[in-house]
Amino acid sequence: MKLKALALAVGAIGAFGALPAAAQQVTMMTGPQGGVWVPLGGALKGMWEKAVPTLRMNVQPGAGIANVVAISTNKAHLGFGNTITTVDGIAGRPPYKEKAKNVCNLANLYPQYFQVVVAANSGINTFADLKGKSMVAQPRGNTAEIVTQHILKIAGLDYKSLSKANFIASYTDAVSMMKDGNAQVFTLGTTVPASAVMDLASARDIKLLGIDNKILADMRKINPGYSKVTIPANTYPKQAQPVDVIGYATHVVAACDLHEDIAYKMVKAMAENVADMAAVTKAMTGLTPKAMAADVGVRTHPGALKFYREQKAI
Repeated sequence: MKLKALALAVGAIGAFGALPAAAQQVTMMTGPQGGVWVPLGGALKGMWEKAVPTLRMNVQPGAGIANVVAISTNKAHLGFGNTITTVDGIAGRPPYKEKAKNVCNLANLYPQYFQVVVAANSGINTFADLKGKSMVAQPRGNTAEIVTQHILKIAGLDYKSLSKANFIASYTDAVSMMKDGNAQVFTLGTTVPASAVMDLASARDIKLLGIDNKILADMRKINPGYSKVTIPANTYPKQAQPVDVIGYATHVVAACDLHEDIAYKMVKAMAENVADMAAVTKAMTGLTPKAMAADVGVRTHPGALKFYREQKAI
């Protein structure tokens, strides 16, 4: 699916300018069904509507890159994003067709783990072994799909090197393809343990493909925002050893002209309710205003900046 189509898929929500403090409705884009962004978006909706009683949150499925496009084209006010592709969007680098405008950082949340999951009996042990195999990934233009392209590229492959490349929005449907044997490789970017991977592991034996320093260096040549993160041993069934994988960070992006008072109350509510967010994903346990305010190369929303300065987080 092209970026233009992804932008249209979020729905014609309507253009907006600077929202008054008494705004009735704010639209937030989350992620694919089956991923952690959907329940996390629900948790934020409840938290923010309580913090701003006049607020009514409209939460819709989305994806990292599409969410940035939705904000830039006035079809959403807020969304989850991935730092590596948000920076690309603001710079106007592929897969974006043009520079994303009016996109600010509201808060950094937690690291994302790019996971390449294969059937244990597939004979796949390296990324080069993906040649001739059937893969299921997220739709074209989604963050994890872009990372998938990059992983294939450093292995000297592309989608044409595979027997088939499937692009599916729902992690649940992707897992069904793996369970049915219609795909041998599943790529996704999310937290660990990923519920979709746990679901798959309950039905058949799996393994994760890891990276080494050379792969990391090659990936960083493509995008310097890539990092190495480790999936601890026993995160998934029969995973006896830790696995190093490509990492990046999830953050909340907002329209820069979202009313300053609303943005301020949103980040304040997040900082005061970390336990509620950590109940959705353990990766957010111990999140601090300082971590939320970390510089990721995206302008911080003025309302969020006000809160972080009050907390002496910056």
